[in-house]
Amino acid sequence: MRDSEGRFFDSSSAAIIMDENNNNKRYITAEELKRHNKPEDLWISINGKVYNVTDWMKNHPGGDEPLLNLAGQDVTDAFIAFHPGSAWKYLDKFFTGFYLKDFQVSEVSKAYRELAHKFSMAGLFDKKGHGVIYSMISVVLMMSICFYGVLFCTDFWIHIVSGAVLGFSWVQVTYLGHDSGHYQIMTSRRFNKFAQILTGNCLTGISIAWWKWTHNAHHIACNSLDHDPDLQHLPFFAVSGQFFKSLTSRFYGRKLTFDPVARFLVSYQHFTYYPIMIVARLNLYFQTFLLLFSNRRVPDRALNILGILIFWTWFPLLVSYLPNWTERFLFVLISFVVTAFQHIQFTLNHFAANVYVGPPEGNDWFQKQTGGTIDISCSSWMDFLFGGLQFQLEHHLFPRLPRCQLRGISPFVQDLCKKHGLPYRSYSFFQANLKTLQTLRSAALQAHDLTIPAPKNLAWEAFNTHG
Repeated sequence: MRDSEGRFFDSSSAAIIMDENNNNKRYITAEELKRHNKPEDLWISINGKVYNVTDWMKNHPGGDEPLLNLAGQDVTDAFIAFHPGSAWKYLDKFFTGFYLKDFQVSEVSKAYRELAHKFSMAGLFDKKGHGVIYSMISVVLMMSICFYGVLFCTDFWIHIVSGAVLGFSWVQVTYLGHDSGHYQIMTSRRFNKFAQILTGNCLTGISIAWWKWTHNAHHIACNSLDHDPDLQHLPFFAVSGQFFKSLTSRFYGRKLTFDPVARFLVSYQHFTYYPIMIVARLNLYFQTFLLLFSNRRVPDRALNILGILIFWTWFPLLVSYLPNWTERFLFVLISFVVTAFQHIQFTLNHFAANVYVGPPEGNDWFQKQTGGTIDISCSSWMDFLFGGLQFQLEHHLFPRLPRCQLRGISPFVQDLCKKHGLPYRSYSFFQANLKTLQTLRSAALQAHDLTIPAPKNLAWEAFNTHG
């Protein structure tokens, strides 16, 4: 038989149940829905209605990874989190004609949806404040100071300070790129795309296409060791002994081999953590080139490449105006040292949180976000420094919410977590660093321990592995 889209559907394998009160409704079970979890046959359920998004996957603005990770499941909570209310009207064209027979909503999901509705009715998703304008002004000022210091001053220390100012401008630019990727910060989608290319590609040399590809997967599969690319850092880092089994990355489509080199580097990762964070930017440049010049489908590839070329024109030229190679090296180094703060912040939000292996499940999406995130407690005057991402759980639960609203909704999220017995972790910046180092050290000791007999090693891993 065919579904409502005209596609063939094997009714012999489906548990189709006619509604006793309404013969026009047809039902399938959750088990049947799970079978439609492949790229060539991808179904999802939203609010109990079943949709065939196989053909839509390649045009999905958020990329194919979120759909692939949640294929064959009810994805209502994730859909609410990532889509505005206007997106619901586009679902009908994907409707298969089937409803989910055993569709149930957990108490946690009910509470989450009520909270999302409350925020929407209060207009919080549309109240973006003036933070974007202030950030843009600050970036222009910092870039101007940097260029003036390099081009019109000859003092060594002014050149070094200029490098630090450039690094801090990159931090703020990254927050703007992050904001524009989650919600519209400009007056139109066209201007928003321009802001993404400008802030990501032209000013920082990091492709917004690469960021969207990895970041959307991270949000959906938060802290899944084999699905979340933000935890897959072998051979340099492993946050869990599970990586010692050479897991297969479902995101990159390759095995994360735990070989002798990885074992050696992971064994000392709690010592190399901060030095690697200083040069972590080099990896982002590398990942950008790998994606843009790969065979993978990349939205706006030409624009992304053009933006990268602009960055690799102005940045080397600026550095070349410095009088000697010593100052050039120190200028770049100090700019990287400043941006290391942001790389550290990103890892603090997740490295010491709960982890798991396997794809995310739509029916515990809320729980996975609470388990996989850590907030950084700080005063409101530091919001500019952290870009709102110190409220990591709030951001993960409501990614479309402007950063200026995150502090205000935090008490509601805390109450919801307390009511349903879910973790809400908020540490000071210093405490979060300690937790992260403890996690890295624990995995490092396990890496050392791989030489001892298996039974003892398994006991050690069971004791130390978190998540």
